[in-house]
Amino acid sequence: MVSVSGDRIKLLREERGLSQLELAERIGINNSVLSRIESGKRAIEDKELNVFADFFEVSGDYLLGRSISRSPSGGHAYMNGGKDWTEEEKEVADAAIQAWREMKRKQREKEQKG
Repeated sequence: MVSVSGDRIKLLREERGLSQLELAERIGINNSVLSRIESGKRAIEDKELNVFADFFEVSGDYLLGRSISRSPSGGHAYMNGGKDWTEEEKEVADAAIQAWREMKRKQREKEQKG
């Protein structure tokens, strides 16, 4: 069984240099569940999809194979596709999004330690 979700999760995990056990511990799932998801032997559940997307800071659509963009916003999170935005406004919005993602990452790390 081919699993785009499993393949992409494995790719993202390997890009971060994590073993299956390390990732499973960090996101709070059983290692055997992660192994079955990555191998395509088990479908990913909605709540798991959200956990993986948040951890890897990618969109659920990317994990499901519905998008080639990893970005949670599919690129730029601009109304009207950014048509009415200046380059400066886009840069400020991108900086704000990146700051928010970093804050969320630090919160997750703190929660995992605490």
